[in-house]
Amino acid sequence: MRISIMGLSGSGKSTLARALGEELRSPVLHLDTVQFLPGWENRPMDQQLGMVSDFLDEHGSWVIDGNYTNLHVERRLRESDCIVILLFGRITRVRRVIARARRYRGTARPSMTPGCNERINADFLWWVIWRGCDRAHLRYYRDVARRYPSTTVVIRTQRELDRWLRDALPQLLRR
Repeated sequence: MRISIMGLSGSGKSTLARALGEELRSPVLHLDTVQFLPGWENRPMDQQLGMVSDFLDEHGSWVIDGNYTNLHVERRLRESDCIVILLFGRITRVRRVIARARRYRGTARPSMTPGCNERINADFLWWVIWRGCDRAHLRYYRDVARRYPSTTVVIRTQRELDRWLRDALPQLLRR
């Protein structure tokens, strides 16, 4: 099973990826760890591309968490048995981002490069509330769902996610 998880910041992509990886006993690649070196420095692009390509080449089953359209996104989507797009509402996402910042204060969360300690600032909150969910981003997710209709599920609430995990995922795994 190969699953790509995309969506808006704070929707729970990394948490879902970790849970699915455990359930499927599959390796998980958090694209945040690919982009960043310790201290929030960007990793060189050729290294990022190589890391993603190597991961895809080395594993027949995987879960990949993150958007990063510059990191072999078309290959990831094409090879995915399931594409999960999380589009939770602003209030939910802000609450989750704040809870995450409190939980991992002064440390790196499990889905982040060690040395990239959790942080929250006005720029990031602006991204979560407005810039990261603008029309262009939402249009991109609609386009993914349109191009990959048989493998894409769009989830907007925790209730929808819980239902998908309970009902649809087991059917998908039996394929």
